[in-house]
Amino acid sequence: MKVQIIGGSGTGKSTLAKYISEKEIIKWIDTDNYYWRDSFFSEINPIEKRIEMYQKDISSNDNYIASGSIFMWYPEGFCNRDLLVFLSLDEEVRMKRLRNREIERNNLSRMWLDENGEYTNDFIEWCKTYWSEEDKGKSGTYAEQFY
Repeated sequence: MKVQIIGGSGTGKSTLAKYISEKEIIKWIDTDNYYWRDSFFSEINPIEKRIEMYQKDISSNDNYIASGSIFMWYPEGFCNRDLLVFLSLDEEVRMKRLRNREIERNNLSRMWLDENGEYTNDFIEWCKTYWSEEDKGKSGTYAEQFY
């Protein structure tokens, strides 16, 4: 079976995919590993490299579970999936998860307080646009995933 899990950052896509992968003993494809060149999320792989890595993974695995979206850089990439799962979460809970994750990864020295007195950074500010962004060309948004 070929499964893809999509949704906003912080909804639990990777957590769920990893869990299913371990229970079913199938390949877990984390699309962040194609997009980002480094573990600091600061360098992006060229599109050609992402597609090459993705195609290698899907061609060498009959069954897999993928977390994340590749629609923006490879729209036809998941046309052969058997199941598409969309995860959604209360926005307050999602933002809290993201803040906690960013604090753990980056520490507070790389964050600032937003207008509500909550810690934020560029990534969190981008995540806040998941539901509101109407441009289908904006990666990682609801509009992009369902155009």
